[in-house]
Amino acid sequence: MFFVSSVFFVYICPMFDEKFIQILEQAAQVFMRYGIKSVTMDDVARELKISKKTLYKYVSDKGDLVAKVMAGHCQMEQKQCLEILGSSANAIDEMIKITKHVGAMIKEIHPSIHYDLEKYYPEAWKIMSEHKDEFIGKCVENNLLRGIEEGLYRENLNARIISKIYVHKVDMVFDGRTFSSKDFRFENVYFEMVRYHLRGIASKKGLTYLKERIKQEQLNL
Repeated sequence: MFFVSSVFFVYICPMFDEKFIQILEQAAQVFMRYGIKSVTMDDVARELKISKKTLYKYVSDKGDLVAKVMAGHCQMEQKQCLEILGSSANAIDEMIKITKHVGAMIKEIHPSIHYDLEKYYPEAWKIMSEHKDEFIGKCVENNLLRGIEEGLYRENLNARIISKIYVHKVDMVFDGRTFSSKDFRFENVYFEMVRYHLRGIASKKGLTYLKERIKQEQLNL
């Protein structure tokens, strides 16, 4: 999943020169449009309007390029998530803000990206998997603990177990073998997953609050 911004690449990659930051940003956009496996280094160079010699000045091969783009994406996502968490009034607001943010982004993702990463780019896949298991998993666990403390989530939840379930449900959202792009849209599957999650963990107080927030935000949760 590549959600790109040159501002964030500058933030996360201070050791890279400006040209390489631009290459990473534009390469990510190419992968988002066309997928990863089907795009060659010739395609990347042509889309970026640079020579392959320039491209290979910064990366050793396509796998290296994909891994560096993925590393950049994961660090960028961490910064964005932390900003959302730091500006949310409560646990349910956190989830609503993250859901809106992710929902807007995944509309741009090529349906083959998840499969391409898993099958052909093990280094990039490992980076993404560790990011999900460690950072995203911990964010969800902290959200659950916050919601329990606030009385918005059920007090008998096992936050550690549910956080792991959530992370692996996200994998399923982008798995074309489960949800074919011919029959499903990523954003629709994602919203259904979040609806399933929130309504399953919310207390009576939390459900009342969630319904009010849904009316305010006009969300389909």
